Amino acid sequence: MQYGALLLSKVIDANDPSALTRFNIDERDLPSASERQAYRFIRDYAERNRGQAPSYATVAAEVPGFESWYAPQINDSYDHLTRQIKSYAAKQEIIAMVNGTEEEIEKNRDSWLSRTLNENSDGVEVLKLLREKAEQAIIRTSVRSKVGTDVKADGLSFLDEYRKRKAGESFKIWRSKFAKINEQIGGYLSGNMYTWYGRSGRGKSVFTMEEIIEAAAQGANVLVWAMEMSRFEWMARAYSSISARAGVAVDKVNGVDYEVGFENKQLITGGLTEEFEAGLEVFLLRMSEGEYLPGNITVRAADDVDFYKRDIRQLEADIQATNADVVLVDPIYLMDYEANTSKVAGGDVANTSKRLRRLAGQTGVTLHIITQAEEVRDDTDEDGNRELRPPKRAEIKKTKAVLEDATNTFGIDTLDGSGLIEIGKGRNGGEGTQVEVLYLPNFGIVREIDTGVAVASHFDF
Repeated sequence: MQYGALLLSKVIDANDPSALTRFNIDERDLPSASERQAYRFIRDYAERNRGQAPSYATVAAEVPGFESWYAPQINDSYDHLTRQIKSYAAKQEIIAMVNGTEEEIEKNRDSWLSRTLNENSDGVEVLKLLREKAEQAIIRTSVRSKVGTDVKADGLSFLDEYRKRKAGESFKIWRSKFAKINEQIGGYLSGNMYTWYGRSGRGKSVFTMEEIIEAAAQGANVLVWAMEMSRFEWMARAYSSISARAGVAVDKVNGVDYEVGFENKQLITGGLTEEFEAGLEVFLLRMSEGEYLPGNITVRAADDVDFYKRDIRQLEADIQATNADVVLVDPIYLMDYEANTSKVAGGDVANTSKRLRRLAGQTGVTLHIITQAEEVRDDTDEDGNRELRPPKRAEIKKTKAVLEDATNTFGIDTLDGSGLIEIGKGRNGGEGTQVEVLYLPNFGIVREIDTGVAVASHFDF
């Protein structure tokens, strides 16, 4: 049964060419050349004649073979006809993927799959390409029964989602380590993207590390793409921070006694004293037993030999493999960018940013992105001494699309044991709010000034 022929016949008789758009009928869904030609003629005719369909006689005069498959008085619904058309089209997609396209079969050539297997020795990459084509086919052959959400009619579905969020079933808020950020934006919401930016060497990786450790302390599964840092270096920084929260030692820093962690520089250089090495072994054992972090942190670092593909598709695969709730991309400008289809300057990173934002929404993760700010000269006083000044939104370097796609942006700066975080953009408020930070990352100390109680409440060490 040629359901495409039945639908086209119904469109002509009902004078309803817009049905082709409403039900997402594509020329490729139709099996015969005559049906595809009729489809094109109906669309073109409607465009030239104020949305009217051509008559039977007009189509018969323009499309060879039309009279052989035209069927009058079709009473079946568009929904039924569309489902049958899409089902058949999906089967044809499968055949084309295995045996080749219609044109390839006619020319007695191998399918694209056979050629790819012969030309590409990496079978894993071929499987990924096959998955991508299958996903595209599913989207193209899906039946669209409804467009969007009816604000008046869908109130009950909203109420259902509200109750799920209230119960914490379909929506998650990961609290920031910094109390003022929680006060201003309510924490980090699942499905949203957050952008952190600062000038080179000012602590972008440190601040975001603190936030994702905080999420893991709340039970989150965290995925980190650390593309500028070795695995050992990243782990040393993390262990320094986590051990400081646990208060493994008390040390005097700049004349003040602090509960500190293992000193980061000594961890990196292998310079701990014997006493602290023994303490490190105990700390790591207790860490492996789940004592410090209810959640998990998975790191893919710059020197990982299997971390050579760094595009959106790989990130999505890693999110699925780790069941991630929170993701950190550090930094975005070391990712493999999407193609610059717009052919404009910055189009590659703009496309990547859009895909990242879409990925956050589709997977429900909280996504933190790091980028760089332009170097400036106006952060010094009259004597040439540098002052704390978080960069403004306009100073984001090259990757300005991540500003537009983010729910919130955070400009950061650090200097001589102090730090500032400034909310540069807030869709739900808080823009311009600054957070003053005690910044001693070598000892694992990065915390908001005078907010010890709010921070400690997230940990039970």
